[in-house]
Amino acid sequence: MLSEKLLNGLNEQMNFEFYSAHAYMAMAAYCSAEGLDGFANFFLVQAEEERFHAMKFYNFINALGERAVMTGFPSPNNEFTSVRDCFEKALAHEKEVTRRIYKLSDLALDEREHATMNFLKWFIDEQVEEESMFDTLIQKLKRIEGDSNSLFMLDNELAQRTFTPEP
Repeated sequence: MLSEKLLNGLNEQMNFEFYSAHAYMAMAAYCSAEGLDGFANFFLVQAEEERFHAMKFYNFINALGERAVMTGFPSPNNEFTSVRDCFEKALAHEKEVTRRIYKLSDLALDEREHATMNFLKWFIDEQVEEESMFDTLIQKLKRIEGDSNSLFMLDNELAQRTFTPEP
C-alpha cells in the first residue's frame, strides 16, 4: 500500500504528464500557423507520447489498488517567437519533468516502495532520451538559422516522426 504522500506524488505526475501533452499541442499549433507542418507533426507526436506516459501512471496507480485522481491545470504557454523558441521551451519543460521524476524516485526510495522504484526507472531512462532529443534538435536549429532550405529539409524530416508505444 502506498503512503498518502507517494500516492499524491504519483497523481500529481500523472496530471503533469497530461499538462505536458497540452503544452506540446500549443507548440504544434504555433508551428502549424507558421506553415511548418513537419514541426507541428513532431509536437503532435510528442503530445501523444505524453498522454501515453500519463496513462502509464494512471494504470500503475490502479494496479496498486489505489485511485487515480484527475485535476485541472493551468493553460500552457501559447506565445512563441520562433520554432527554436518552441524547442528551447520544450527542453526546459522536459528538465522540469526530469526533476519531478527524480523527486518521486527519491520519495519511493525513502519509503522502500520497490514497485514504484521499478516503475519510475522506465521514466528515468525515458527522460535521458527526451532531453537528448530536444538538445540535438536545438543544436540543428542553431546551425541552420537563417537558411530556409535547411529549415525546409528539417521540417520534412520531422514530418516523418510517428509514435510507437513502448511497454
